[in-house]
Amino acid sequence: MQAGTAGEREVLEAFLDFYRDVLVHKVRGVPDQDAGRRLLPSLTTLAGLVKHLTVVERDWFHRLTDGPGAPPADDGDESWILTDTDTVEVLLAEYDRTCSRSRTIAAGYGLDDVVAHPNMPQVSLRWIYVHMIEETARHAGHADIVRELTDGATGVYG
Repeated sequence: MQAGTAGEREVLEAFLDFYRDVLVHKVRGVPDQDAGRRLLPSLTTLAGLVKHLTVVERDWFHRLTDGPGAPPADDGDESWILTDTDTVEVLLAEYDRTCSRSRTIAAGYGLDDVVAHPNMPQVSLRWIYVHMIEETARHAGHADIVRELTDGATGVYG
């Protein structure tokens, strides 16, 4: 597929997958202790970014099949808080499974299909894609900064 000339859906999927991949590359290989270390006043850590984006994937894509009555997956700051079992390996595996399920769910819908959401009366799959690209890209940028503060690695896949 030539991303520059692909159809709308393929472009949305490609950009979202690109930023998902950037996040994974920013975290993979970082020791658990470093990935969970807070270098900023906020709760933002490399491991926390993966955990948070896993919850965000569920809150938007999985809602398509969970229905409007399902409680939001994101409980504010809770999605950033790490437990003893939140290793890099475990978090990345769960993120991969969650993104895979998101892709499968989205494949069953058209871009104009809508779903109710607790935060908005209705959203289309197109809107979900755009929002998730924005959310994932923003947090991939955070991961870029935190990774540089952690060990000096820079660049898209550094």
